[in-house]
Amino acid sequence: MDWGECEHLIDFYHAISWPQLSYVAENEKGRIVGYVLAKMEEEPNGPPHGHITSLSVMRNYRRLGLAEKLMRQSQRAMIDAFDAKYVSLHVRMNNLAAFKLYQNNLKYSVHGIEEGYYADGEDAYSMRLDLVQPSTNKH
Repeated sequence: MDWGECEHLIDFYHAISWPQLSYVAENEKGRIVGYVLAKMEEEPNGPPHGHITSLSVMRNYRRLGLAEKLMRQSQRAMIDAFDAKYVSLHVRMNNLAAFKLYQNNLKYSVHGIEEGYYADGEDAYSMRLDLVQPSTNKH
């Protein structure tokens, strides 16, 4: 089995395990132009938290707010469906556009650096966002 086949199995695993956390964006013709894949981390001794495994928007549809909207939908579903306390992700250190999206627009903070995280040996920022739980207080 090659890496491409493994990636498809991983995507399938996410889709059947946490279907409410992954979203797609479509253009006016119904063609998928972006997606976010997410999962819940399965750590029995820690607080429930999500992880963004992949986010992509086709080049012609970037800078329209689709990535931010996809991320916010997934984050909201993590809270609503799993009572997630925070969400994490990894981003290549040389991916400045993605880093700015996560840090400036979505307010993620750098939680650490993972050396050699990617298959090609590139390092990654480990980023994290504390999720705000909806208030149940009614005034």
